[in-house]
Amino acid sequence: MTAVVHAGSPGLWLLAWRRLRADRVAMASLAVVSAFLLMLVLSASGLIVADWEAEVGVNYAPPGFVGATPASSETAALAAPTQALPDNPFDPLADDIRALRAQLAPAAAGAVEMYGVADPLADDLAQLRGATAAGSTAATQAGAGRRPTLPFGGDKWGHDVIKKTIKGGETSIVVGLVAALLAVSLGTLFGALSGYWGGVVDDCFNWFYSIFTAIPSVLMILAVAAVLQQKGVLTIVLILGLTGWTGPYRLIRAEYIKHKSREYVLAADAIGASHWSKMFTHIFPNVSHVALVQMSILVVGFIKAEVILSFLGFGVPVGVVSWGSMLNEAQNELILGRWWQLTAAAIAMALLVTAFSLFTDALRDALDPKVK
Repeated sequence: MTAVVHAGSPGLWLLAWRRLRADRVAMASLAVVSAFLLMLVLSASGLIVADWEAEVGVNYAPPGFVGATPASSETAALAAPTQALPDNPFDPLADDIRALRAQLAPAAAGAVEMYGVADPLADDLAQLRGATAAGSTAATQAGAGRRPTLPFGGDKWGHDVIKKTIKGGETSIVVGLVAALLAVSLGTLFGALSGYWGGVVDDCFNWFYSIFTAIPSVLMILAVAAVLQQKGVLTIVLILGLTGWTGPYRLIRAEYIKHKSREYVLAADAIGASHWSKMFTHIFPNVSHVALVQMSILVVGFIKAEVILSFLGFGVPVGVVSWGSMLNEAQNELILGRWWQLTAAAIAMALLVTAFSLFTDALRDALDPKVK
């Protein structure tokens, strides 16, 4: 008699992966998000764009497909800093003053020989002239080595915009993902405890939630930033994560109130499952799509919030680049017609945000137990 082997029924995550793999849009979005995450890892490890601060182009170097523009006044000064300035042709006393100086020069030299009087600033002026000449020579050499165009243009210091965008993506993606993960984790934990236990626990969390939502979000962010009083990526993550948990909390709490009295939870209680197991092993997989959607929304919102914080002076410190700081610089460059830094940062943000949103929507549908 041949034994019949019954394969175990697939779990929730295996079914979700099968549905997700059949969705072409979801897989394409996953590829784009994975490419951005790979870029983040390579940039953080220094394998790529480690030299993003190198001044490889002239100031505001245009993109290569646009072509070089006429040299600006700064570039012309770098190219020929030792060129003597012409005399002012509108000065009517220029010739007379020059003649008087020529007449007084022998008398001044004789006074020095007779009385031993020397110019006390002569040595200092000579050193300053030497330092100025050396600086002019270095500026000439640096200016001569810069390229007039770059693949996608340069900023006001001559940094390559493509490398700067990749390096800025490292900061913005870390801020968006980590802050959203912190906010969703806090909101899920608080919502699960509040919705599952109810009673006094629910009242305490609702009181805490009411305090945070009673204050406008911008004022709350600025208040937390003022308390921390430090600039940096970790500070921005804490500011956004500690103020953005209220949305996930409200939705997760409602889901737990709805699910805690359903049959599968009562069955888990009948077989002796612990409260922790019922909350996070049985209920949470059925409400995880809500947390994922909230994380997608918060990632987008936190990247925008980083732009606001950088504009107000609470963002990344000097020397650290992000998409927010690039957009902050670009608002002044647009007046001069330099659009490439704004375009590069906006395209990178749009690609990541769109791909992440599409993938999260597809993952939400794949994890929804009501979708067969």
